[in-house]
Amino acid sequence: MATFVLVHGGWHGGWCWKRVTPHLQAAGHVVYAPTLTGLGERSHLASPEINLSTHIQDILNVLIYEELTDVVLVGHSYSGMVIAGVADRAPERVTRLVYLDAFVPEDGQSLQDILRPPYGEGVNLEALSVDGWRLPYPFLERPFGITSEADAQWVLDKITPQPVNTLLEPIHFTNGGAPAIPRTYIYLRSPGGQPPDTEFVWFAERARTQPGWTYHELVSGHDAMLIIPEAVAALLLE
Repeated sequence: MATFVLVHGGWHGGWCWKRVTPHLQAAGHVVYAPTLTGLGERSHLASPEINLSTHIQDILNVLIYEELTDVVLVGHSYSGMVIAGVADRAPERVTRLVYLDAFVPEDGQSLQDILRPPYGEGVNLEALSVDGWRLPYPFLERPFGITSEADAQWVLDKITPQPVNTLLEPIHFTNGGAPAIPRTYIYLRSPGGQPPDTEFVWFAERARTQPGWTYHELVSGHDAMLIIPEAVAALLLE
C-alpha cells in the first residue's frame, strides 16, 4: 500500500483530483489531495503575503501532522515547484516524486525565471496581476486543454486567482534538492488539432535524457487529471 499526496497546479485546488483519487483508493492506497493556501476552498485566506514558501509549508505540514512516510509526491504544473521544495526539506518522508506536466526548478529559480514560450520568457507576471498580488486565470477560452464544454465550465466555476508571489519567489534548496529521490516525469502531449503545449517540452526532454528519471507520455490537454483520469491513475499505480 502506497501513500499518494497529490498537489494541484496554479489557480486550482484539491478538487481537481477528485476523478483520480477513487482509482487509487480502489487499488488499496491512501490518498491526500490538499488545497494550497489562498486557493480553492481556502481562497478566503488569500493575501499578498502568500508565496512559494507558504505552499511548500502547506504540504510539509500535511506530511508532518498526518505522520506520513514513504510518500509518492505528485505535483501538477506549478506544483512542480512545490514538490521540489518539499522533497528538499523532508527527503526522509518521500519515496518518489512525480512531475505531471510540471515545472522542474533548479536552485535559485522562480517559476517566472523558467517560463518558456508560448506563455512566458520575459513576461512580467507582477505587471499582469490585479492589485499587485493576484494573478487572474489566463486561459478562459480553452481552460488547460479541456474540450468538454460542461467540464470547462465546471473548472472555470472553481478557478481562483493565484497569489503572484508564489510565482515570483525563488526556490532555495538546503539539501541539494534531494537528488537521490527517484523521479518520474509525465509529459502531456497535445491531441491532434490542438495547439501544442510546448511550455513543458523543455522539462520533459531533460527528464527523458537525464539519469535518475523515469519518463512517460500521455496524449491529453494540460488538465489530464480531469480529461483522462483513468490513464493518469494507471501511470501513478505503475
